[in-house]
Amino acid sequence: MIEFIKGYINYINPEYIVVENNGIGYQVFAPNPFAFNKSDDQLITIYTYHYVREDTLALYGFQTREERALFVKLLNVSGIGPKGGLAILASGQPGQVVRAIEHEDEKFLVKFPGVGKKTARQMILDLKGKLHDLVPNIQHDLFNPNDNTLADPSSSVALDEAIEALKVLGYAEREIKKIIPELLQETMTTDQYIKKALQKLLK
Repeated sequence: MIEFIKGYINYINPEYIVVENNGIGYQVFAPNPFAFNKSDDQLITIYTYHYVREDTLALYGFQTREERALFVKLLNVSGIGPKGGLAILASGQPGQVVRAIEHEDEKFLVKFPGVGKKTARQMILDLKGKLHDLVPNIQHDLFNPNDNTLADPSSSVALDEAIEALKVLGYAEREIKKIIPELLQETMTTDQYIKKALQKLLK
């Protein structure tokens, strides 16, 4: 088990980041890769989960141990795989997920891609009462409100990247198209676009 990787973010795309450590680049799938900043001089720690199956070998990475713990618990629910677990955590507000499970809020849970009524009920059945230890330390919003970095107003690259990331998470194109007009009203970073979009999609 690889507990964490400490290194530099070498590459970011809608599915994963590449973390460079001692000349080796580790491909790490993350809930929202754009929550990380590419940097050659900022050393960061990624808490990882090594996923091993007969036909799959992959690393999944998170900003906190609590996020990773929730991801692992979600994988134990029948009907939820790694992609589904990442989509649920992508909003950066795992506390909302915990509360929905504790309050048996199926309507909220089925808004995540790939989660139907049967899976939502299974999440509640399997996890209710088992997540209290995660809530106190979990980061309800990984966005730093003091970060005023904005995307280039003359470019739609950040929004395009956000849309691709939403597709990777499993959201249908028709769902994404409904919220694009609202996203176009603001100029933001890719990470901020993704979080804004997820807030709209989960309402």
